[in-house]
Amino acid sequence: MLTKRIIPCLDIKDGRTVKGVNFENIRDAGDPVELAVNYTKQGADELVFLDITATNEKRKTLSELVRQIARNINIPFTVGGGISSAEDVSVLLNAGADKISVNTAAVKNPQLLNDLSNQFGSQCVVLAIDTKFENKDWFVYLNGGRVKTEIKTLAWAKEAVERGAGEILLTSMNNDGTKNGFALDITKEISESVNVPVIASGGAGNMQHFVDVFKKGKADAALAASIFHYKEIEIPGLKKFLRNNNIEVRI
Repeated sequence: MLTKRIIPCLDIKDGRTVKGVNFENIRDAGDPVELAVNYTKQGADELVFLDITATNEKRKTLSELVRQIARNINIPFTVGGGISSAEDVSVLLNAGADKISVNTAAVKNPQLLNDLSNQFGSQCVVLAIDTKFENKDWFVYLNGGRVKTEIKTLAWAKEAVERGAGEILLTSMNNDGTKNGFALDITKEISESVNVPVIASGGAGNMQHFVDVFKKGKADAALAASIFHYKEIEIPGLKKFLRNNNIEVRI
């Protein structure tokens, strides 16, 4: 039985870690390299870094940050934000990233998923989906949650996996930053519909929420940000709690 993974997420803006609520009200949360080292010591299974203001000009800045992180930690980490070409991916993987995450660029050009998985292997291609429940269904949003599409989330997840995405990072915008729990219904639906790991994101507020997303949501991994950044939950305690609830985790 595969162990479930706990993944802190660091949103990067201008070289700093930041955090918002429902994708808004951004505030500073610390130095990304220091946080990465700390989470590695605490027993995080992986890390995700998302450059939320990524542009081509900032790509060099991000690759230097990736290099610093890779030098200081020994667990896998994923980098995303503004990635739209094989060239972008090469830069980040060469700097030390283990996986890359694509979102908006893949929706606009689905062939990108085929190309990246063919060139680099599906194991390093993570499809990030920002999704919102409205009009009785879940829809895909682009550009950091600012642009709505008419694409239904489940259909896009299935297509993306067929095209070569090796993992799905699913963020519920309705739940993000609320600390009211993960979106269990859409997480379960996607987890049961695709044959790649699903990382649940958005809404973690207490340890029971992690139990629920693994047991009811069928997620393979759970990602959170502010509760870890502001030490509301410590990873060793969380993992002990999960073990006590019969969920296999790496201690």
